[in-house]
Amino acid sequence: MIGRLLDGRYQIRSRIARGGMATVYLATDLRLERKVAIKIMHGHLADDSKFKERFVQEARSSARLAHPNVVNVFDQGQDSDMAYLVMEYLPGITLRDLLLEHRILTTEQTLDIMEAVLAGLAAAHKAGIVHRDLKPENVLLADDGRIKIGDFGLARAASANTATGAALLGTIAYLSPELVTRGVADTRSDIYAVGIMMYEMLVGEQPFKGEQPMQIAYQHANDAVPSPSSANHLVPAELDDLVLWSTAREPDDRPRDARVLLDQLYQTHSSLMTALPPTASTAVQRTMVLPTAPATEVLGSTADTQIFGAELQHVAAPAPTQVSENTTTLSTRATKRKSRGWWLLVLIVLLVGGAAGAGWYFGSGPGSQVTIPESIQSTTPEEARAILEDLGLTVSDELGETFDPVVAVDLVANSTPEVGATVPNGSPITLLISRGPQPLAVPAFAGMTEQEARDAIQAVPFTLVEPVIKQFDGEIAAGLVIDVLGFDETTSILGAETYGELQDVHLIVSAGPLPNVGCSTFEQASQTLAGVGLSAERGSEVFNDCPEGTVVGIDLAADSDGNAPTFREGDAATLIISRGPDLVQMPDVVGDNIAAAKRELEEAGFVVTVDTSIQQIFWSFPPAQVTDQDPAGGEMVKRGSEVTIYG
Repeated sequence: MIGRLLDGRYQIRSRIARGGMATVYLATDLRLERKVAIKIMHGHLADDSKFKERFVQEARSSARLAHPNVVNVFDQGQDSDMAYLVMEYLPGITLRDLLLEHRILTTEQTLDIMEAVLAGLAAAHKAGIVHRDLKPENVLLADDGRIKIGDFGLARAASANTATGAALLGTIAYLSPELVTRGVADTRSDIYAVGIMMYEMLVGEQPFKGEQPMQIAYQHANDAVPSPSSANHLVPAELDDLVLWSTAREPDDRPRDARVLLDQLYQTHSSLMTALPPTASTAVQRTMVLPTAPATEVLGSTADTQIFGAELQHVAAPAPTQVSENTTTLSTRATKRKSRGWWLLVLIVLLVGGAAGAGWYFGSGPGSQVTIPESIQSTTPEEARAILEDLGLTVSDELGETFDPVVAVDLVANSTPEVGATVPNGSPITLLISRGPQPLAVPAFAGMTEQEARDAIQAVPFTLVEPVIKQFDGEIAAGLVIDVLGFDETTSILGAETYGELQDVHLIVSAGPLPNVGCSTFEQASQTLAGVGLSAERGSEVFNDCPEGTVVGIDLAADSDGNAPTFREGDAATLIISRGPDLVQMPDVVGDNIAAAKRELEEAGFVVTVDTSIQQIFWSFPPAQVTDQDPAGGEMVKRGSEVTIYG
C-alpha cells in the first residue's frame, strides 16, 4: 500500500496502526494539501456485508458529530475492492500507550482526560449515538494537547437499544453486565466502560482479569467493581464514588448519559483542585454553567411578562442636566469599551498567530515528532531511504550491519535509532542491513535426554520444530537423543560448531529397539507394532522354522546403497512371512563311491561328514563305498541339514 494513490486523491505515505478490522495509514490529501489518516478495511472482509456495514456506519456516526473531542471524518469511499475512511491526522499516542508507559496516572491527569472523553461522549449521546467500544486504544492524545475519542465502527442509535446477538461486540474488558448477559447496549453501557477506564488509570490494571475471555465476562456479569482506593490508597474517596457510580451492575443505578457524569466530574474536579489553576487541556473543554442573572425590575414589574406601552407614555421626561450627564457617561464607557476591544483583538491575533506557529513547529516543522515505521524492514536500502525521507528524516549514506533471524541477507533489518522509535523531524537515521541469523554455538546434544535437549535448544536459542521425531534404535536407550537435524531435515548439526539463531531444528529421540514379532500371526504382529506407533504390511515369503503363514520378523535388509532402514513413529514396517521349513528328500547314497556320494549330497545343499572309523579297524586301506548314511535315504529333511555317511 505504501506509495499508492488512493481514489486519485490520497497518496499513502506510511502505516500507522493495524487492527482486526482495518489498517490505518498516514496519507497526503493532494487536493487540499494536508495530512490525513486513512482507515482501509482488510481485503478479506470486503465481501462480508456486516463488516462493510459497520465500516460505513463509523463514517455516518462520526459525520453526525462536530465536537473538539471527537475525531473528525472527512470522507468515505471505495477504490476498487477497498473501502476506506478519511479522518483527521492526530500525531501523538493513545491512552493505552500512556498507560503502558506510566501505568498509573495522577488524580489530576485522570480528571483532565476523563473530562475530555466525557465531553466528546456527551456530544455523541446528545446526537443519539452509543459508542459501544470505548477503551484506552480509542482515546487519542495528540501532541498539541488535544484529546479525542474515535473508532465509531460499532456505534448504534441510542434509541435502538440494539442487541448484539450471539457474538459480543466490543472489547471484553470494558463490556457492561447487560451487554454480557443480554447483548443490549445504551448510553449507560458507555458509562460503564468509562468507569472501567477510570479505574485502570487510577490503579494501573483492569478490575477483572482472567486467562479466558469468558472468565472476564463472567466477572462483569456477577461481580461488583472494587473501589480504586482498595488497590491504590492515594486515590481520593471522591473518585471512588465516581468509579463505583459509573460501574454499578444495574444500568438504572448509573448516570443516564455522559452529560450527567460530566457535570458531576466538574464538581468533583473543582472540590479536589481548587488550589490549582485550570490546565490548558481542560480550560477549553469545560462547559460552564453561568448563574442566573437577577431580574431587573422595570416600573415595579414582577417576574411575569408585562405590557408597558401605555404606562411609558405617562413617565415624566428626565431633566436636561440629567440627560447630559447620562450621555457623557455612556459616551465615556463606549470609548473605553472600544479601546478594550482593540486590545483584545490584537491579543487574539497574537494568540492565534502563536498557536498557528506552534502548530506548524510541532506538527510538521522542526519540533514535530516522527515514528520510524516498521514498513522499512525487509525492503532494499533504496526503498527504505525513500520511505524515511518522505517522512522528513535524513538517511545516512553509510550502512550499518546487524544479525537478524528473519530478514533476508542484504535487506534492511533495523535502523539507528531503532524501528518504532519516535524522533524529531529531520533526525539522522542509519540503516542496518541484515547479515542473516547470528551464528551460535551448538550444544553437545549427544547423550542428552529429550527434556535436556529441549532446554538446551531454548537456551541457545534455536527454534524446535514440533513434534519431536521418535526413532527406533536398538543401541541407544529410549528417551536419549539420536540426532539433531537442521532446517532441511537431512543435515545433522551434531558435529557443527555453529548454527543460525532461531533457525529450525528437528530433534530425533530414541524410542528403543523394535519389538520382536517372530513366529506370531500377522494380526498379532500388526497389533504389537501399532502399540509403538508403527503400521504393518506384508512382505516376501521365505522358508523358516516358524510355522507356515506366521511372521518371521521385520525386513531389515539394506537398500541398494547399502543403508540399513530406519523406523520412526508413523512409519510402515514390512513383515517377512514364513513358508515353513524347507524340506527335501534325502538321496540314497548307500553303495555309492564315498567321494561321489559326498559330492552329490553337498550339491543338494547338505553338510556332509564322512565316518570311516569302523571299517578301518578291520582294513588298513581306506574304504571305497558308502556302507550306511544318517539320515537314511528317502527321509524328508530340512535343506542344509548335516548328513553323515559311513564307509
